[in-house]
Amino acid sequence: MLRHAVASPPIPSCIHFGRTFSNARRDKSVAVSAQNSCTASFTISDRELESGGFTLRRTTSGLNLDHLNSVFVAVGFPRRDPEKIRVALEHSSALLWVEYAKTQRPVAFARATGDGVFNAIIWDVVVDPSFQGIGLGKAVMERIVQELLLKGIANIALYSEPRVLGFYRPLGFVADPDGIRGMVYSTKRNKISVEEMPISLRDDDGKEQPHKALHKVSITQLIHDDNSIRASEP
Repeated sequence: MLRHAVASPPIPSCIHFGRTFSNARRDKSVAVSAQNSCTASFTISDRELESGGFTLRRTTSGLNLDHLNSVFVAVGFPRRDPEKIRVALEHSSALLWVEYAKTQRPVAFARATGDGVFNAIIWDVVVDPSFQGIGLGKAVMERIVQELLLKGIANIALYSEPRVLGFYRPLGFVADPDGIRGMVYSTKRNKISVEEMPISLRDDDGKEQPHKALHKVSITQLIHDDNSIRASEP
């Protein structure tokens, strides 16, 4: 089961709120102004990452999509068409990945899409299983959330499997805030056929007359099976 979560992340001290709306239930957005010299405090600093042999990247330059695809598959995502990955990245409003210097391959990744003003959704938060447990997932998330906040975007959401909700909560994300539930359009058809179903007809006097013809009934049920929004364990 996938869960929808919305962030109420800690705001970096360098961000100043210009205006808030009195009815937060009707409009959760806030107007935010930020100084260019903003320096946030991260769990792992850029220098600490570099000393460990990791480099933060914020563009697709140097990102090998086949290598990124391998990380997706390693955490349980389906293998994706590299061309579709390229298009998805081009339409992302923010992205961040971590390159391991020894192999020059991506080992952690996250991206976000949105309207650039009010709302953003974070997707594809993954960490190579060989590098999990050392803080790379948190490093990526902290920075991409900060980037979105600095753009003035305060309504930040993501999808998560229940088993990794505990990773996102300390980062400020809340599952089903105020009872709000996420809904996803189903794309997979699960077709159930019921064959040889006898039917009966009534004559003009209302008497039921058995009909020898057999009728095939097809019931189509839409179910959700979109692995593209599964979240891996960082």
